[in-house]
Amino acid sequence: MRNGLTQHSCEAKRASVHTLGCRLNQSESSLIAEQLEAAGYEVVPFGQNADLGIINTCTVTGEADSKSRQLVRSFIRKNPHAYTAVIGCYSQMGYRTLAEIEGVDLIVGNQEKLNVLDYVAAGKNDTPLVVRDRIDRDDFTIEITGDAPLTRRANLKIQDGCDFMCSFCIIPFARGRARSRSMDNLIQEARSLAERGAKEIVLTGVNVGTYAYEEATIVDVVEWLNEIEGVERIRISSIEPTTIPENLFELMNRDDHALVPYLHVPLQSGSNKVLHLMKRRYSREAYLDFIWHAHRSVPGLCLGTDILVGTPGEGESEFEETLRLLEESPLAYAHVFKYSERPGTAASRYPDKVDTATQNRRSARIRRASDVKRRGFYEARLGQSVEVLFEHEENGYWTGYTGNYIRVAVRSSEQLENEVRSVTLERLAGDYALGSLEQPALVAS
Repeated sequence: MRNGLTQHSCEAKRASVHTLGCRLNQSESSLIAEQLEAAGYEVVPFGQNADLGIINTCTVTGEADSKSRQLVRSFIRKNPHAYTAVIGCYSQMGYRTLAEIEGVDLIVGNQEKLNVLDYVAAGKNDTPLVVRDRIDRDDFTIEITGDAPLTRRANLKIQDGCDFMCSFCIIPFARGRARSRSMDNLIQEARSLAERGAKEIVLTGVNVGTYAYEEATIVDVVEWLNEIEGVERIRISSIEPTTIPENLFELMNRDDHALVPYLHVPLQSGSNKVLHLMKRRYSREAYLDFIWHAHRSVPGLCLGTDILVGTPGEGESEFEETLRLLEESPLAYAHVFKYSERPGTAASRYPDKVDTATQNRRSARIRRASDVKRRGFYEARLGQSVEVLFEHEENGYWTGYTGNYIRVAVRSSEQLENEVRSVTLERLAGDYALGSLEQPALVAS
């Protein structure tokens, strides 16, 4: 189908890519955008007029399904003559529903999503072409095409799929079983990202801690990335608590190593009853033991988590256990999600459903507790000198993140984009720690 791509590239020079869901989806969308540029397209922000639209979907909740459909319809309304391709997790699981949306030309599941341009035709289709192959279990490589300069943190996909089969989760059905990326291939992309200007590499996947290519583990990935010139920070996006090697703590503590003191470790519930219903692989006590050990092992470590409220069988006492764990542990923040029934999962067959009002109330309490924890984590570091990788400027303030994920803002007229600078943290304002730039030390002549 390469001829179709070539013809379409000549006729349609503007393309848009929109991403819903996780950091892994963001990573894959970036790769697709680079493919579009290499094929001769001008990639424009979603919402502008375009000749080709690619919507990379999510299906982790019913709300994600709904948002995916809304965005597809929105693009088609604005660009009725454009070629519309819908890819990703919702394309894998909800392709029949997507095929009913008038104006959709192409639906591609996860097996072929990075090859979406191979299926883009020269003109619109009367009925959608559906490419939904069985997801294989083989380890993989990714074609590397990008060469544009980078001034932001860069996501690096190292793994896909999951074997854990938690009762509430549709992702093993949408993404397939766990598989890993060739070490040589991911190192090749990481070198390219660094050469193009990326100073921080964020490791992404569905279950990154299960990375296993030949004899290599995630520790080997981190060690290899640390050797790449230009890589100043390595961040692990999210990692399951039962898959974290203790060697990572040693690397975080080394001044000469790029691995930052940050771990996002999903909890989901602080109740053993609910953890059992969820088919998670640890107990409340084991999770607490681990994060306290991590907290003591790595000074300044930021520990974040995910919490899922409203799972069938979660009563008030079980929810209170979860809330207490968040409040009394060294966790610095929590992302909270409301249970959404996913057809085909074990939890969809459970009794004792939790009503929407209760889910909303519980999620609000977790958010408030998380805000308190994050503020406390920030306050404990006021007066300290920290290294900040700056990203954006708005209204005279430059913003960025420390290695342990404190969001920092400084007022400066300097050009700080993609610069790592020392900052003294002074006070809090909203979601930010405000600080002042430290001037570089003068070198004696």
